[in-house]
Amino acid sequence: MLTEEMMKKMPHLMSGASHAMGSPLAKGAAVAATGFAAGRGLLGFTLLRNPLTLLAAGVATGIAAGFLLHKYEKEVIEGLSKLSGIGKDFALHQKENLNDLMAEAQDKVEGVAPPPAEDKPAA
Repeated sequence: MLTEEMMKKMPHLMSGASHAMGSPLAKGAAVAATGFAAGRGLLGFTLLRNPLTLLAAGVATGIAAGFLLHKYEKEVIEGLSKLSGIGKDFALHQKENLNDLMAEAQDKVEGVAPPPAEDKPAA
């Protein structure tokens, strides 16, 4: 099914995909997406409309997700801690930018000329 052109580009695609698949969460998401696509193809969409089948699939997914969370608990906690730190930094930068804008607006209202812009070093 793959054409020759696709086969020539495959090593480049696979090297990029292997770099993106470094974390356990990415691997789990890829496995879940593959399983969903395969299950939909094998079982058909009509079976998933049955409430009991949908409930059973949800329970099985929950068990699998719980197992993976238990197995990779440290990695998940480290990732969430990193994300929360990034979010805090983003919020602090936005607050600083807002304070700068408010100070400039207040200076314009009072009629004071703003000081010349200074070059800030990259953080």
